[in-house]
Amino acid sequence: MELSPSVKYWLNFFHPVMMWLLFALSFYAAYLGLQVQRTRSAQGDEKKELIKGKFNIRHNQMGSILLALMVTGSIGGMAVTYINNGKLFVGPHLLAGLGMTSLIAFSASLSPFMQKGANWARVTHILINFTILGLFTWQAITGVQIVQKILTNA
Repeated sequence: MELSPSVKYWLNFFHPVMMWLLFALSFYAAYLGLQVQRTRSAQGDEKKELIKGKFNIRHNQMGSILLALMVTGSIGGMAVTYINNGKLFVGPHLLAGLGMTSLIAFSASLSPFMQKGANWARVTHILINFTILGLFTWQAITGVQIVQKILTNA
């Protein structure tokens, strides 16, 4: 089945839009995670108040959403590139994106250990997620450059 040139062109923008949404959600998840840490170390009335925010549940749910969207977005970006060009462009943007996708899976896999109180898992989870945010920032910049090339060649 051959897609029309118009459909192929507009498919180029699905991945970037989805990834920018995911980038924003990543910062929200980080905020929730920091609130979980804050709740864990709080005492007295402050702790009671923070518990009401259910930050642990919200952080876990957001992490699940991020995992699903990142895997879907990564595969979708590669699929659209292949549909439109008949190949993938192996370069820093693709390789860092694949790395981020692997890292988020690894980070999520630490959840059962964190729920059992393993501090090594918690520290590893935080380090991985901040690494992902750093890579994501760089991916956003290189992604904008790719979109600019697409718009220029249109």
